[in-house]
Formats: sequence, C-alpha cells, structure tokens
Amino acid sequence: MDVIRYVVPGLVMALAVGLACRATWRWLRIRGAWTSGLTAEGRCLGVYATPGAASTRPALRHVYEFITHDGRVITFEEDGGPRTTAEGDYVTVHYTAGRRIVATALAPSRARRAMTAVGLLAFLGVIAVCCAGFLTAYGEASGPYGDLVSGVDRGTSVAP
Repeated sequence: MDVIRYVVPGLVMALAVGLACRATWRWLRIRGAWTSGLTAEGRCLGVYATPGAASTRPALRHVYEFITHDGRVITFEEDGGPRTTAEGDYVTVHYTAGRRIVATALAPSRARRAMTAVGLLAFLGVIAVCCAGFLTAYGEASGPYGDLVSGVDRGTSVAP
C-alpha cells in the first residue's frame, strides 16, 4: 500500500514536469518563428474542432499552406488560432528558415504568450512542489520500519 503513496505523486510530478517542458518548447518554437523576420502569405485550407474541456467550447485547429522564399510549399496544422479565420482566408505566416521549418499564423504577441507560459509554468511548478512535499512528509511520517508513529520508544512500558 505504501507503494501507491509513492508512485501516484511521483507520476503526477513527472506529468507536471513533462507538460512544463512541452509548453516551454512550444513557446520557444513560436517565438523563433516570430523573431526570424520571414513572412509569407498563406491560405487556410481547413478548420476543424477538437474536443475541449467539459465546460468549454471545442478548440479549433487550422490547416494552413504557404510558399517559402525558396519556393517550397509547406502545409502545417496549428491549434489555438483565431475563431474568425475560415477556410479560404488569407493569413500572414511567420516561419523560420532552414531544413526544419517552424511556422505559425498567430499574430505576434510576445508579452501575452510569455505571460501565458509563465503562468502555466508557475501552476505546474506548484503541482510538482506539492507532490514533492507530500512525498517528503509521508516519508518522514512513516518512520524507519514502516510504522506511522515514529519516535515512540518501544522499550518503554507504562504498566505498573
């Protein structure tokens, strides 16, 4: 039973750290596309809804296509785009040069994206710290022999 009390918080902590890494990686990729200075006119090929949370409306994913400055045709999908963009609309695409192209049709909003990333990282950090605190507190409370009352001297008798 003690294994569950260690495994579950450990898995939650690992999930929080993994989500934090993914959020940071995605934010750095989008920021790289914005700071590259390369733009092209792109076209929205399609919009479809993905299931959202139970209390929110579905998230939209857009499929875009554009031509790079060296003539390559690039098609990519992006979530979190504006709800006003419909199939057939033309958008400005920011992208990076090189063999692996990172592209986004999101308008540059560095401050808003940075604050969103910092807020998400803070939230996930609190979750990880709470799990680590639980693991530490449970480890100290269980004592060296697995009993929940540590520090009681077993050799002491209260009987007269």
